[in-house]
Amino acid sequence: MLSLFQILSLILDIAWFFVIAHVIMSWLINFQVLNLGQPLVAQIWHMLQRILEPVYSRVRSILPPMGGVDLAPLVVLIAIYALRIVLANNIAAFY
Repeated sequence: MLSLFQILSLILDIAWFFVIAHVIMSWLINFQVLNLGQPLVAQIWHMLQRILEPVYSRVRSILPPMGGVDLAPLVVLIAIYALRIVLANNIAAFY
């Protein structure tokens, strides 16, 4: 059962990495450090969009309009961190 805990922890780590990578890429694209005209950048960006947009859209439907500020990635990061805390506090159930 410990392996189940490790797999769930790995999945949450990967999700955390994807959200952080998406946020950093969005900043770099908006500040024109990265160009979506480059094929590799465009592929990575569209992959992250396809993975994260379904999650973000559900969070955005719950959040009130914030005047152009997108807090969906922050809420997703907080949710991932909260799940990690719940898993860590209940690790005894995996033994």
